[in-house]
Amino acid sequence: MQITVKPTKFAFVCIGILSVILLVLQQSCRQGQNKSSDHGVVSFEFKERLSEYGFFTGKINQLVARADILGYDLSTPLFSDYAVKDRFIVLPKGGKIGYTEHGPLDFPDSTIIIKNFSYINEKRQKVLIETRLLVKDPADHAWKVMNYLWNDAQTDAIKHIRGAKLPITLIDNAGNKHRTNYMVPNTNDCKRCHNNSSKLMPIGPKARNLNFVRLGDSINQLAKWVSLGRVINMPELKNVPQLPIWTDENRFSLEQRARAYLDVNCAHCHTKGGDAYNTGLFLDYDVKIPAHLGIDKAPVSAGGGAGGLDFDVIPGDAKHSILLYRMNSVEPGTAMPELARSIIHKEGVDLIRQWIDNMPSKK
Repeated sequence: MQITVKPTKFAFVCIGILSVILLVLQQSCRQGQNKSSDHGVVSFEFKERLSEYGFFTGKINQLVARADILGYDLSTPLFSDYAVKDRFIVLPKGGKIGYTEHGPLDFPDSTIIIKNFSYINEKRQKVLIETRLLVKDPADHAWKVMNYLWNDAQTDAIKHIRGAKLPITLIDNAGNKHRTNYMVPNTNDCKRCHNNSSKLMPIGPKARNLNFVRLGDSINQLAKWVSLGRVINMPELKNVPQLPIWTDENRFSLEQRARAYLDVNCAHCHTKGGDAYNTGLFLDYDVKIPAHLGIDKAPVSAGGGAGGLDFDVIPGDAKHSILLYRMNSVEPGTAMPELARSIIHKEGVDLIRQWIDNMPSKK
């Protein structure tokens, strides 16, 4: 005989209460994962698609930013396989950027720095590859990084943590064709370059890198931000340091342009607290000590990457200088910078070659 047990009204009530309790506990756990344990501030959570942020108006691949978002450029940018870069800063409502003379500007919590990477294909079309976000999390005031990979249809970019190798054919600034495997970094690669003294931080947006007139503008970039109320506590523009434009031969000397190029392309690692601090090679623009710049300095940890050469920089002899040798290579273990490029930057190599060859030789 089969016995059927019918649930009582009391049982239904108990089940309902239990379900509510479980739901509340699940939500509390999720919220707990997204909050600082100290102050209960909700932490930033990266979205799955770039379009979900609402940064751009119209077709997203046109990269037309909202009116409240700051577009910006750098006087001397990092070389990344001739990539075209579109940069933006998203400030929280009412947020102000504090001026700092050295290092990156003092961005408020919840700032988002956007950097889009594209290439020019054989049809002279701009093709978006990746978008990187650097976010200052209000929960712990620390910077967090995430990468977004654009789909083939160029309709959106999807959160991508693992990195990727993309075969592309690009056209450089001189119209030359390059076939290469563009390297999309994983989030740990990003942290290597952006790390200083175990803290993640921006690299490019320093006052000296922003102190110039952008192409198409008539007013200095920093002065414009001050007039908009976006930057505070900045001294008179004449007292703000300026990083030379490495391509501008009319306004800056060979020495200035070479040092600016090395600062932007190498000094984020080759600096105090950087990933290559143990090498003893420091390439910040402000460095004055010749040995710190590699002049007549033997390598510390280059190993086989030195190519059998004896000194980082030999004045008057670029051919036998390790610095140029490594810049002029794409071989793993030898190439420097070791990330962010798969192509030799011919123009940059030529600049550093001239700089070294024009140094007074001791012979």
